[in-house]
Amino acid sequence: MKTPVTTRFAPSPTGAMHLGNARTALFNWLLAHSAGGRFVLRLEDTDQERSRPELAEALLDDLRWLGLDWDAGPGAEDEHGPYAQSERGGVYAGYYEKLEEAGKAYPCYCTSEELEAVRRAQRARGEPPRYPGRCRNLTAEDRERLEAEGREATLRFRVEPGEIAFDDLVRGRQTFHGEEIGDFIIRRSDGTPSFFFTNAVDDALMGVDRVLRGEDHLTNTPRQLLILEELGLPAPTYGHINLMVGDDGAPLSKRNGSRSVAELREAGYFPEAVNNYLARLGHHMEEGALLALGDLAAQFHAEGLSRSPAKFDVEQLDHWNKEAVHHAEPARLWPWLEPVLETDVPEEAREAWLAAVQPNLERPSDAEQWARVCFGEVENSEDAIAEVEGADPTLWEGAEAALQENGTDFAAVLESIKGSTGLKGKKLFKPLRAALTGRTAGPELGPLLPLMGQERALARIRAAKKDG
Repeated sequence: MKTPVTTRFAPSPTGAMHLGNARTALFNWLLAHSAGGRFVLRLEDTDQERSRPELAEALLDDLRWLGLDWDAGPGAEDEHGPYAQSERGGVYAGYYEKLEEAGKAYPCYCTSEELEAVRRAQRARGEPPRYPGRCRNLTAEDRERLEAEGREATLRFRVEPGEIAFDDLVRGRQTFHGEEIGDFIIRRSDGTPSFFFTNAVDDALMGVDRVLRGEDHLTNTPRQLLILEELGLPAPTYGHINLMVGDDGAPLSKRNGSRSVAELREAGYFPEAVNNYLARLGHHMEEGALLALGDLAAQFHAEGLSRSPAKFDVEQLDHWNKEAVHHAEPARLWPWLEPVLETDVPEEAREAWLAAVQPNLERPSDAEQWARVCFGEVENSEDAIAEVEGADPTLWEGAEAALQENGTDFAAVLESIKGSTGLKGKKLFKPLRAALTGRTAGPELGPLLPLMGQERALARIRAAKKDG
């Protein structure tokens, strides 16, 4: 039996949730639920300029739409909350004080201009840019003088030389060296906390013991492990997943195909499609069929995560959406497609019409042409026109007589046409479909004919007879 784990998703509400964030949330949800664990949602909203309440609410809506419910977080507070970092200033203040008292954190009065000049010099010498330790050993008199000059201090964590190693869930053993990291900021000059600090402290205090996050956070991990060790707090086991990239191999962005979760929802994608696609993007699943979240979790394991870049493929996403639509209950389809329909579908005919066209739907917009076929006027495609023009002339006479005699009983209509014309197979079905629907492929004609009705069907056959 797997040991229960606690994972988390900790986004910053500074913009729309994109696919990379959704995938990170999904992987953490699946990891927790694969072992009967807990999934925590935390809002890292300390960016006072960019974080906004409406963006936080939109993010929660996106997670709810995907079905990624959280066991603790906004709206599900427990003893470890609050779960918005903007409300946790008092918690952080105590830990800052503890580090300063232990001599592990100190105020730094260097200006951004001074630090940039140092970084330029380091790069010129071929060295990695890092803080040179200018304020490491300031005396009380030095601090008084600098404060009298009007300088505002950041708070830096003191990093000593030595090895920092950890086992990554995805990438195996990782080793860093303190002398290559340098002392880093844990509180900004305006008093707001840094990501390194709050992210690490909150994971420990909220009981998070597994973290899957993007590989761009890999170099943050040694800093966070140092903080937690000094504070005597437990560290989670980290796993750094591959980043999503576009066709050009660059990180996924709007420029190379990325869309937000909200944009996918508005475009008619089902949440099951997004989940099934993302769950397999950089993770191997044994089962190739459309799966519910619980079944995806049952097949999820950290060992199945790949280190190779995960290339976004909209055709694969479309494939999963087609699967989701085809597996959906008919009652769910009407609210999905009704807002984009221009042709009126009579209420009494909706259930039969949905059942008839569902196998041919991928997006809500696909439904309009089949609404027109059954209840409106159709525009013939070039392929359909060619089929009608190339049809055996006897077909139209036979079809007209068959419809007049048998109404919309499709099986009887077919038998009548075959008997009067001798036509069968493609010579019968393709031009007949083209004449009745304006397309050479689509839903089965049997269920469509009663929906379009005898009068509409006869009118189309007579038009084909005239054009052919």
